[in-house]
Amino acid sequence: MRSEELIERLEAGLADYNPRRIDNPAATPAAVLLLLRSVERETHVVFTERTSNVEHHKGQICFPGGGMTESDATAEATALRETFEEIGVKSEHVRIIGQLDDMLTVSSFRVSPFVGLFEHDPDYQYTTCDVEVAQVIEVPFSFLMEEGSMELEVRDHNGREILVPSFSYNGHRIWGATARMLHQLIELVR
Repeated sequence: MRSEELIERLEAGLADYNPRRIDNPAATPAAVLLLLRSVERETHVVFTERTSNVEHHKGQICFPGGGMTESDATAEATALRETFEEIGVKSEHVRIIGQLDDMLTVSSFRVSPFVGLFEHDPDYQYTTCDVEVAQVIEVPFSFLMEEGSMELEVRDHNGREILVPSFSYNGHRIWGATARMLHQLIELVR
């Protein structure tokens, strides 16, 4: 699928989508950005690999984001602020095109995921926060949509076994809430 067609389908799907909100006062509010970037005319999804220095989710592959602060007016503002802090992408270079369902994590975060297009220099070099980000990983969206790229694995959830999605790309494993968000985005395109 061409990059332009993919973006059109995402924009149409997200425009009509009413994301599910979770009201859980015990969970810490957080937000992430599913950042899409055009690289050589192909859409890529931007992930970060967390360092072993962070408090939560050490070494995991995730989207840029984090917990809301009192200075954040909205969850969207949190996602954009955290993206700038973690990988140096300024909010004025991101066009938010929609929002996915809130997700609860095993670490007691209520995460609001936003989808945004990186609209800046295609040769942009990320500026990472070395304390939080080990590296930036860009995965072609076409790879994520390929038959067999997503695997279902069994996880224990509150004493029950459930099937959850996961993805592997160049030795990196994308799982947990990040994989669930990614799966929802892929389903919107399909």
